[in-house]
Amino acid sequence: MNRSSITLLIALACLVTGCVTPLNSRQKSEYESLAARGLLVEEKDPKLAAVLGVLPGGGSFYTGEIGLGIVNFVVWPYSILWDPISGADAAKKINFYATVAEMEANRDREFKQLDRQLEDGDLTQAIYLKKKREIEDKYSVRSAH
Repeated sequence: MNRSSITLLIALACLVTGCVTPLNSRQKSEYESLAARGLLVEEKDPKLAAVLGVLPGGGSFYTGEIGLGIVNFVVWPYSILWDPISGADAAKKINFYATVAEMEANRDREFKQLDRQLEDGDLTQAIYLKKKREIEDKYSVRSAH
């Protein structure tokens, strides 16, 4: 396979599969904060994704990027140059969004419980508002706790 064929194949793969875009700088900061607070949901292991990226399409297949995995399989061993990185980035992105979704679900569940307590008369409006703020702070992605 010559260089122009490889370049064309890579460009086509990026267009067709939507190459993995890493977390943006804000998301990276939030990811690190969540990890430091022990809240990160790890559906995919970024280190394993990087290691598997050395195999033909391994990092991409592991993270569910099937189209990109096929292209990386076809252009292997050249894909060793990017698949470990894109695999790790995809795993982090999966973990970030899984964590955000879990936190939102937990927050909503606690809000509903708090609403029921207010409706049942177990809480005053002032205590309700205080507890609501505490829940918001607890599940804030940017929280520094």
